Amino acid sequence: MAKHDLREYRDKRRSSNTSEPMGDASASEPSGDASTTGKRGKAEEPVFVIQRHEATNLHFDFRLEIDGVLVSWAVPKGPSLDPSTKRLAHRTEDHPLDYADFEGRIGEGYGAGTVIVWDTGTFANATEIDGDSVSASQGLDDGHLVVDLHGEKLSGAFALTQTKLNGDPANWLLVKVDDSGADRRRKPTSTQNESVLSGRGNDDI
Repeated sequence: MAKHDLREYRDKRRSSNTSEPMGDASASEPSGDASTTGKRGKAEEPVFVIQRHEATNLHFDFRLEIDGVLVSWAVPKGPSLDPSTKRLAHRTEDHPLDYADFEGRIGEGYGAGTVIVWDTGTFANATEIDGDSVSASQGLDDGHLVVDLHGEKLSGAFALTQTKLNGDPANWLLVKVDDSGADRRRKPTSTQNESVLSGRGNDDI
């Protein structure tokens, strides 16, 4: 099982030019369970967050709380509610849990631009491999995750599958599962651009 480590996250950032939380030098050891205790108190459902990031190119950062960190993917076009639409999701470095409510401006350097919390909530792990339920940690290692989101803009199950497109193991696909949360007509990433926490848009940061 992969060990999550925040050193890559910290190495890419300088606290002097960003208000992003730095987190600890290394994350806790994996527990094998997506739910966490500790900072957030009693065991709770794990959180997800999708941040709208206007950097060199606009994209949406899709993050899931797994084993004490936010496991992260950059989704250039953002999540789609249409099950027939596949979205490229590029795996990036793990982020600290306190990044889940980060909104602000990142100064010159890595990730320069503005960030808002486009959607957030909790999720339930619904991953199965060969018909057997597996933990989110195991699904991540095996390259296939299904998560049932309970957010303000998004609900229902989404599948993340590692494709290694163009030979890059960081390339995954994000697809909406065809359930009650699917909607082939609604396009929230282009019509709902405000933060669910502050009501601000990126231009207001």
